[in-house]
Amino acid sequence: MLLPREQPCRDIPWKILPRKQSWGCALLPMILVWETMKLELPNSVKKAFEMLDNSGFCGYLVGGSVRDCLLEKTPLDFDMTSDATPAEIKACFSNYRVIETGIRHGTVTVIIDGHSIEITTHRREGNYSDKRHPDEVMFTKNLDEDLARRDFTMNALAYHPQKGFVDLFGGIEDIQEKRIRCVGDPRERMNEDALRILRALRFASVLGFALEEETQKAVNEACEQLKEISAERIAAEMVKLLCGKNVKRVLLEETTVLGAVIPELLPAKDFDQKNPHHCYDILTHTAVALENLPPTPHLRWTMLFHDLGKPATYSRDALGIGHFNGHSRQSESLAKHRLNALKLDKESIAKICKLIKYHDTVVEPSKKSVKRWLNRLSESLFRDLLEIKRADVLAQSLEYRFRLDGLAELENILSEVIAENECFSLKDLAINGNDLIAMGIADGPEIGRLLKHLLENVMDDEVENAKEVLIEKIKEIKQC
Repeated sequence: MLLPREQPCRDIPWKILPRKQSWGCALLPMILVWETMKLELPNSVKKAFEMLDNSGFCGYLVGGSVRDCLLEKTPLDFDMTSDATPAEIKACFSNYRVIETGIRHGTVTVIIDGHSIEITTHRREGNYSDKRHPDEVMFTKNLDEDLARRDFTMNALAYHPQKGFVDLFGGIEDIQEKRIRCVGDPRERMNEDALRILRALRFASVLGFALEEETQKAVNEACEQLKEISAERIAAEMVKLLCGKNVKRVLLEETTVLGAVIPELLPAKDFDQKNPHHCYDILTHTAVALENLPPTPHLRWTMLFHDLGKPATYSRDALGIGHFNGHSRQSESLAKHRLNALKLDKESIAKICKLIKYHDTVVEPSKKSVKRWLNRLSESLFRDLLEIKRADVLAQSLEYRFRLDGLAELENILSEVIAENECFSLKDLAINGNDLIAMGIADGPEIGRLLKHLLENVMDDEVENAKEVLIEKIKEIKQC
């Protein structure tokens, strides 16, 4: 068991006192209880504590909410564990709406003042035959048994407003040291639930923590077990990992592990591009570019795959310079295959593939060009394309940073086009299909062809977007 540091990290305002005998709900062995500043909790959570206490039970906040509070982050969810059974929890909160979220495993959700609070009975777990779920769950009155079944020490902390923090496994010190360490034997933890492999990397990316040595070994040894995990769960962890502030380090240091779920990454590692545009190998370029993007999932997915088609399209000219003709199409194909396998939603896949397709295409800095791109992509997707191009340039050789000026010019033109309500889609045309039918044109494909022709004329500033002008243009076309 780790002992507390004498001086906590300066960036975490805690006061750590010597350990003392637990005052937990049941008779527990000697454990660490830390007195720190009081956590600021929502009134709904305070009510949950009061309701349990008044009914003769004891509840503790556990897991991510405790960790996030200590990291001075706002928790997204509040989970509690209690010595009360599910039936007793339901009786305790009989005046509130109670949902049997996972009652077989001891979990109910209580709705208090519009907030959902999951309360789970203290439990022990049996074997994990499917590498994901325990075969058996046994309820217990002991908080220590419940904390011992958890994945990482930083998630095995418990908190009660009056009793303080309970830390059996040195989780507070691991948070101080920015360390991800398994509870107990890391190999057992990974073998129980293979998704913990990706969770460890996700926490490293999001929190900027490093894996403890034995935990790191266990992650690498067990990574092939990720193939037994459902695609949806892998995708959910990957989205959070990709949107982490430290994704570059994780992507470069944990390529082998990530390659178990995205094998397209492996050929990109250490692949020398042998091209003056690039100062990094393919994977490093990708990792640097990722961190230059906003943490928006479809943008990060786009950047992850945008150059993964390069190894398959690599060639060298007579001067030894590397080229990757057609790599955008190859990258788009790889992304489509992998993201479908991960069961991402169709709309996101379509966005990602379109951005990959055009990420290397030159966009002329003119109103005509910008309007045509807006027609092809929509305003939001065109702005995304500019973000992708900017991040791509920032991960290239310094002498090519001048391209950022061209992207800034495109953004200015885009702003002008939008501010001036320029026409770049059929819905913006001052004329529609009904107007053409009123002119005697039969409803059908001809209507669409004529409207598209008018739109192209308007976008190229050859015809004014005014109803009378467009009607005259149609008459002119029909006479031809």
